[in-house]
Amino acid sequence: MNTLSYDIAVIGGGPAGLAAAVKARELGMDRILLVERDYELGGILQQCIHDGFGLLRFKKQLSGCQYAQKFIDLVAEGGIDVLCDTMVLELTDDRRIYAVSAQEGLLEIRAQAVILAMGCRERTRSQVSIMGSRPAGVLTAGSVQRYINMEGYLPGKKAVILGSGDIGLIMARRMTLEGIEVEGVYEVMSSLGGLRRNKVQCLDDYGISLHLSTTVTKIHGNKRVEAVTVALVGSDGKPVRETERVIPCDLLVLSVGLIPENELSRKAGVQLHPVTRGPVVDDTMMTSIPGVFAAGNVVAVFDLVDYVSRSGEIAAQGAVDFIRRQSARGNMVDTVAGSNVGFVLPQRVNADCGGKEINLYLRVRKPMKDVRAEIVCNGKILKSTRYGVANPPEMIALRFVPDGPLDGPLTVDVR
Repeated sequence: MNTLSYDIAVIGGGPAGLAAAVKARELGMDRILLVERDYELGGILQQCIHDGFGLLRFKKQLSGCQYAQKFIDLVAEGGIDVLCDTMVLELTDDRRIYAVSAQEGLLEIRAQAVILAMGCRERTRSQVSIMGSRPAGVLTAGSVQRYINMEGYLPGKKAVILGSGDIGLIMARRMTLEGIEVEGVYEVMSSLGGLRRNKVQCLDDYGISLHLSTTVTKIHGNKRVEAVTVALVGSDGKPVRETERVIPCDLLVLSVGLIPENELSRKAGVQLHPVTRGPVVDDTMMTSIPGVFAAGNVVAVFDLVDYVSRSGEIAAQGAVDFIRRQSARGNMVDTVAGSNVGFVLPQRVNADCGGKEINLYLRVRKPMKDVRAEIVCNGKILKSTRYGVANPPEMIALRFVPDGPLDGPLTVDVR
């Protein structure tokens, strides 16, 4: 087994990992390793050929591939070591990484700081419990995206989409452009699961119908999907059998949510949050294990890639400060999800953060119009921002600079 030694090891070569590696190099770190299980860097961005990326960071519309390439170029220019096609098997609480690749064999990687940037994965059919056999033609939206955009295959001729997440909405348009008939998008919730702009651009502009409070109850077919049964969902959350109807199709596309990829984190003993299902982190993105940081969708599912890359940069700054012993946990205060807030990131903030910029990310529980997001500490409003609309699929990012030490938890309300 080969043993490698680095200052910072980044696990995951998507936007969070790329941004973290580049930022660590900018901050003067010499020995940085980026480990990626795929054959190339970029993560999910490589299969996102549509535009809409980079509006905040680069002030222009980029495709996912273009966005990723900007960071990949910086990784190359910075001479950062990269191991692709390398699977991390284990992370220990003393920051040792065990990985394997066809080229390098079994590796032990020792690092002063580790940044977790493994991203997230899609929920599958088994996780939404649909009756029926297991025929070919049931695919997640991300798989369909990869088949069409990277592999050059059309996975079906007539599709039904379950779930109105952003990838599903985008693939409704993409499949239509490739000649696949999209019968409709069915959403079990009573409201849209993805961004409203994606509904307008990907469904409304192409005449694709959206059916809220409706779900797929059965898949028909043995070797290949032949049809699905859909039904309205009652107020009790159960399908109304009297409303069932059968839709002939050969492709069922699942766009039913994303889950942070945290098997490594869990095995290493990193504390996970019950709502985000990602690591509990402080304002430097450090997890419950000293020297182990986390960034991007492994922490929580973000809606904008610019937020993902920003979190990678914060984690890199935290990792560098940790190595240089320029940061100490000190007194920490919790962030609290207040009125109409589902969760707040990070979950902890250094109380002695006066004069330092703090980035908070949150999602609301229910849609509201004409609201204010307020950060409150011990009865004092530290920041108040007005929003015309606040929707659960759209993450709210708040930046503020405390003018002194925090003397209590930070509560965020949206009302």
